[in-house]
Amino acid sequence: MNAPVLHRPILRHHVSTIEAAHPIKVLGLLPRGSAAHVFEDDALDFLAEKQVDLGNLLGRPVGIVLVSGLKGREAEEFPRALEAL
Repeated sequence: MNAPVLHRPILRHHVSTIEAAHPIKVLGLLPRGSAAHVFEDDALDFLAEKQVDLGNLLGRPVGIVLVSGLKGREAEEFPRALEAL
């Protein structure tokens, strides 16, 4: 499969847009396959750190699942299992 050319200035622009809107700092690109839960050959894998640690604020461990990462059965079941905040 031919992956699209990665235009670094455009990538940096999009990353800075995400960082401005969300409490995350993208540190850089990882080798493809580093994020084992992402299966597409042309995917990009990033290393990032949370700017606000929700676990510290709540005083207990916190796991976050991204809707965009849900596949198959989980994509159907997780939204139905939500409990309102």
